[in-house]
Amino acid sequence: MCPTVPITKPSPRRTKKKLGSTSKSPVCLGPWLGSMKSAMSGQWANTGESILQRVNDGFASIEQVRGDLGGVGYLADESTALVSYLAARLGKPVLVEGPAGVGKTELAKALARATERRLIRLQCYEGLDEAKALYEWNYRKQLLRIQTEAADTGWENVKEDIFGEEFLLARPLLTAISMDEPVVLLIDEIDKTDQEFEAMLLEVLSDFQISIPELGVVEARTRPLVLLTSNNSRELTEALKRRCLYLWLDYPTVERELEIVRLHAPELGEQIARKLVEVVHMVRSLDLKKPPSIAESIDWARALLLLGAEDVDQSVLEKTMSIIVKHRTDLDLVAERVGVKLSDGFASRQAG
Repeated sequence: MCPTVPITKPSPRRTKKKLGSTSKSPVCLGPWLGSMKSAMSGQWANTGESILQRVNDGFASIEQVRGDLGGVGYLADESTALVSYLAARLGKPVLVEGPAGVGKTELAKALARATERRLIRLQCYEGLDEAKALYEWNYRKQLLRIQTEAADTGWENVKEDIFGEEFLLARPLLTAISMDEPVVLLIDEIDKTDQEFEAMLLEVLSDFQISIPELGVVEARTRPLVLLTSNNSRELTEALKRRCLYLWLDYPTVERELEIVRLHAPELGEQIARKLVEVVHMVRSLDLKKPPSIAESIDWARALLLLGAEDVDQSVLEKTMSIIVKHRTDLDLVAERVGVKLSDGFASRQAG
């Protein structure tokens, strides 16, 4: 039998009063919202359990965060581990900013693996609206239902029928707060959207709820671990920042990136791995359209392993630099600036 849950329905009067009492006719919301029954009926108040306690189940200490993330292939520095720990314990979203390719998205994936939670991702883009982020109604199915209703059925009966879970298409944000088990919610590249979309997010980020005019307020049973990433292409609103913890990620040092490369390509020799990282840092120091990301450093290391390369010299760079350089003008610049230094044997000194 389909689980039912009483939905807090808006008062019919268009005032600024609080939402009215629960509906006398519960709406069937299916398995993905049925788990919220205990939350809305006050079960937590009876047991003394809170949403915050549900969030706390992840990490017991900052050291555990670093260890668990390292165990799933993500080497977190002290600030990353600290913010991740606080986000899990306080139930606060995290805004992660930094240049492209420093591991912002990978942090969310690593947290999902480390906590064994499902990852729900909302990829942002210009023009993204609530229909693709929150929910939308299945208008074709609603129209078919209206057309198949008997001619003598009143509009009020039809209206109650077509605004139910059966006709609701849940998008990533609604899905994330409606899950029975806590999840990791990744809102990726939030800076590609506009301020209107940021304003729409505020209810989710602060109250972990979504207001659906036809149904009422859908509240989360367990708070997701929320990460918002930004490439810092525009300034985000203060209202959004106030609701989040903040983490800035930058390109790692040579030693740190060497650790990352060795973690993901352990068969690569120490000497060639160090030289590879030094060359990547030399490339990043140039005025490029797109500097190499950490993931591309790892890809390059794995490619050199497959090719059996024993050194990163000018010849190897010219043959394989398309793995880390993705623009035609950048290829010429890297070949001219970095290739010459490699031929002269100055790579290590320049990187240092």
